[in-house]
Amino acid sequence: MRVWDIDAGFLNDRSLLGEHLEIHGLVSVIINRKTGYSRHPETLRWKSFTDALMLRHELLVAEMTLRGFRHRSPLETFPSLSRTREHADLLNFSWPSDYIDLPHQQYEILRHKYADKKPGRIPLPRNVQELWARHKYSVMARSYNAYKKYGKSVARKEIGFEQLSYEMTAYLRTPPSAPSLRNAVSHLWGYVSEFSDVRLSESDVGSMSLLKEIQKQSLHHNVSYLVFSTALGELSFWCEKN
Repeated sequence: MRVWDIDAGFLNDRSLLGEHLEIHGLVSVIINRKTGYSRHPETLRWKSFTDALMLRHELLVAEMTLRGFRHRSPLETFPSLSRTREHADLLNFSWPSDYIDLPHQQYEILRHKYADKKPGRIPLPRNVQELWARHKYSVMARSYNAYKKYGKSVARKEIGFEQLSYEMTAYLRTPPSAPSLRNAVSHLWGYVSEFSDVRLSESDVGSMSLLKEIQKQSLHHNVSYLVFSTALGELSFWCEKN
């Protein structure tokens, strides 16, 4: 039983589908209080954070959908989080503060695991610059000031891989504000607008329909800067909520 903490885009298809299955099993363990798994590290870690566990499930679904998988197994056990829950409610979610493996260790585990296997959608970062490049638009969707701050810290070599991976994992657990989300999606659109027949109106910025068009054109034209970005997958859940 394993629930990863780093963005789902770094998981290969098998790990992505595997974690999805594990979350369904973990929910069953928690709800049905199965004693055989009551002391499992993941059960202990998540049993008081079921809302966050549901949210992790939805972020996995967003990544699965981006890769063309059809999701037919919604988690309806916890009514506290549904696909229609208001964005404002998600601001109050708390996540487990402990990790079975720290985020930088999770990248290393996957590096060994995928040594002779198919990688995830997003290549595992080899250094702090690649780590930042993968996460930068997800950070922009939360705060433009944070985006500038982290960018400067990486450029000046003021932050290391271990610390940045920890902070990026924590940061992506924060729901984006609507204005910051619109700004980030607008930046993503700039990479693919030339390929699309869609003519952007003000109301389209930050919308789910626009992000779907960005996803479509990014994948079709292999715009690696976006295909390798966490934002391409995880922001679809937040666009749907705004």
